[in-house]
Amino acid sequence: MTTPPVVLSVAGTDSGGAAGTAADLTTFAALGVHGACVVTAVTAQHTLGVDAIHPVPLEVVSAQLSAVLDDLPVAAVKTGMLGSAEAVRLVAERCAGLPLVVDPVLVATSGAVLGGKAVRDAYLRSLLPVATVVTPNLTEAAALAGADAAGGRAQPAELAKRLAGHGCGVLLTGGPEWRPGDVADTCTDWLALPDGTVQRLQHSTLATTNDHGTGCTFSAAVAALLAHGHELESAAEMAAGFTTTQLARGSAWRLGRGRGPIAHVNELRSTR
Repeated sequence: MTTPPVVLSVAGTDSGGAAGTAADLTTFAALGVHGACVVTAVTAQHTLGVDAIHPVPLEVVSAQLSAVLDDLPVAAVKTGMLGSAEAVRLVAERCAGLPLVVDPVLVATSGAVLGGKAVRDAYLRSLLPVATVVTPNLTEAAALAGADAAGGRAQPAELAKRLAGHGCGVLLTGGPEWRPGDVADTCTDWLALPDGTVQRLQHSTLATTNDHGTGCTFSAAVAALLAHGHELESAAEMAAGFTTTQLARGSAWRLGRGRGPIAHVNELRSTR
């Protein structure tokens, strides 16, 4: 086997194994890249929500970054929960110049706030200008842009274009949270580029409540595919297909008392 590309996850942990570094590293492995990680926060988290967050001291985050970047040939970086404005600025400084996928984790699926105004401002001023692509959902895009996502007042295409004005590509992932009784066949993502172009990317979707960690999985897949040399549009389409496959794989699971995890397992293959 040839040496795989290296992708670095800079994110928080999820003790329930659905999101954060757990989602990133399993996704990297599934897509044929070697995953390294920098832990920014330790969370007490499960399918019902986030009970506690312990930020990792900035000097320890910095030391982890040095340990990876000084030793491994990192081909791409994916960020998740960064937790503080200082951590956002540190990552922007240390990872500028690398293919950089930013998942702007500001609000958990459960509604827990994972980043306030100072973090949002640091994203806009420091991280987005050096990012290759940012991958918000509609709520995160509205929070970053300072727009109202309620009542349909925030149009996804316009939000994506507005955020791309900060100098990065934007993959605004579509689809509202699914609930039993809803009908969902397709999902529309929006790809906006700094030159002002906006493209609709439509793909199949899956009706399931086992979707905790979906955003992390999608953005990690984009980073892995960029590391393999795919262009952004191709990486986005392939990442959407991979994420849908993993949603289907875990759709019948009964794990946890809340919104269950997206599948982070693959078919067992015989080693004989």
